[in-house]
Amino acid sequence: MKISSDTTLNQSSHRGRETDPADPLAGARVAITGGTSGLGLALVRELLKRGAQVAFVARGGERVARVAREQAGAHGIVGDISVKGDIYPIAMQILGELGGVDVLINNASDLGPTPLVMLSDTECEDLERAFATNLLGPFRLTKALMGALAASAREGRGAVVLNISSDAALNPYPGWGAYGASKAALRHLSRIWGEEHAADGVRFLSLDPGDMDPPMHAAAVPDAEPETLKRPEIAAHELAEAIAAALPVRGASGGARPATSLTEGALL
Repeated sequence: MKISSDTTLNQSSHRGRETDPADPLAGARVAITGGTSGLGLALVRELLKRGAQVAFVARGGERVARVAREQAGAHGIVGDISVKGDIYPIAMQILGELGGVDVLINNASDLGPTPLVMLSDTECEDLERAFATNLLGPFRLTKALMGALAASAREGRGAVVLNISSDAALNPYPGWGAYGASKAALRHLSRIWGEEHAADGVRFLSLDPGDMDPPMHAAAVPDAEPETLKRPEIAAHELAEAIAAALPVRGASGGARPATSLTEGALL
């Protein structure tokens, strides 16, 4: 099921917004999973502000419709990346709405059981759900869009896949077993894919945006003090800067040139 905003993208999606034509994200075709709340919604807003064409994916039809109405020019797609049968329709709708894809942000995540429990007390179904969302979903969607990403790289538009990571991918926090193990696997998957597709010009980033205060963090740590956490808007800006650094600089003398990028790490 697809839900798009009523605003015509080419005519008015960025009307009234100040965009920098030298910004590599201006005009970039960007797909974001988990785009209706927290970091995902902040990324939708940040990238629209910078002149990107944006399609976002989320499970809840009502939330997708609301965000598509509120964020003029953003194309909403209803789908669940943890469900194998949803992947191909999601990929086709992304390509249909954007006419291709230059940037894929695999942001949708699942904590596993909440309240958090020890790994030995985690139900198999909770572990499976976390891996289906945090690892298999990004794997399947990236695989489905790999041809389009490689085509964008060949055309000189650049191609970037950003997999949202976490310090739990590196540090063994008690209670975060399902989430941490799945994010660790995604981190290594990103590194392998980066090596395999370097010759194709497809860049892979695996970045930890830092501790934020979106709903998912509140579900995991309900007694956390919000003032000690990073705002999703700040993380979204930092991530957008990292993506821009990995895309070709358009309009530069001598044609597009690749910029320095982060391959993995944390944004602190």
